[in-house]
Amino acid sequence: MKLRLAIAVALYCALLAIFWEAAKFFRLQIPLGPTLASFALLLVPFWFFGFGFAEIVRHSLGRLARIVIATFFVLPYLVFALPLHILNWRIAAGLILIPLAIAALLESVPPGCGALEWQDAAALGLIAAPILFNWFRGGWPIGGLGGLPKLLFTDVALYGFLVCRGLPSGALGTRGEPASGHPVDGHNRGSRLLAIVGYSFIPRWLDLGVGVREWIFFAPFGIGLGLGLQFIHFVARRPTVEMAAGAWLVTFFLVAVPEELFFRGLLLNLLIPRLGRRGALIASAILFGLSHFNKGARFNWRYVLLAAIAGVFYGRAWLDRRRIFTSAITHTAVDVTWSLWFR
Repeated sequence: MKLRLAIAVALYCALLAIFWEAAKFFRLQIPLGPTLASFALLLVPFWFFGFGFAEIVRHSLGRLARIVIATFFVLPYLVFALPLHILNWRIAAGLILIPLAIAALLESVPPGCGALEWQDAAALGLIAAPILFNWFRGGWPIGGLGGLPKLLFTDVALYGFLVCRGLPSGALGTRGEPASGHPVDGHNRGSRLLAIVGYSFIPRWLDLGVGVREWIFFAPFGIGLGLGLQFIHFVARRPTVEMAAGAWLVTFFLVAVPEELFFRGLLLNLLIPRLGRRGALIASAILFGLSHFNKGARFNWRYVLLAAIAGVFYGRAWLDRRRIFTSAITHTAVDVTWSLWFR
């Protein structure tokens, strides 16, 4: 574990440096110190929980301590807002109370329960609403930083479900098997499952193979239907290597991984014991599509339809490996292809 920690720390520092270079490449006009401090704090649970440290945190703390520590998620906002004299007490209070409520809810789920319970649904709603309706975008009111509230609530989701609820991340090789010993095949409707989330930044070659495969399978639907509905239009251009690499970096870490954690690692995962694999896949894909309802229109039904279809293929990628890394590759490939060659 010491070697794993050393590797994780080294990669964490490298990732901070890479993101900072990306910010300079895209010419973001952002305050250096407060932005770097805030982003560095936000990246801690996001990154280190992908190396198995959520399980260590859970077993190192008592139940009350785990709930109270959830209030620390206000810190990334404070280190950004205080030096710039833009502190908003309503935002600060929300970033204390919502994570606290989520932690308390998830600590109340019975141990060993791997199916979606009412506490899970309430917690997922409390995580999704601030992102969908931009409740905390005003906390980082500078161009280029609009994704930081999403990253913060990704941290809250990770802490709540991995540390407080105790779902296995999968970064330590935990098997996703039910307590009864029967395989997770989508037909077991029992609730006592070790519902492995698959949150791991330790890559495997099969992640790439499966992720790219599902992207290829989705492409005829996404491109064909998108062009047919006049939702997308081809743009003939040759992006630079730097532009493509920057798009992949930002999309993978700030869009794909957070959304795959929520919709596949948590929602699809917890729905399987209730609905079976196929029912859970369809339900999570529909909800994923509906989460795009307010993109560019009051109700953008074209976006909802295409996102729901994409959600099926992202779910297939996650189910194949039970790893968010896999479905995040599919998700990133779709979004980057769209951003570079379609409008």
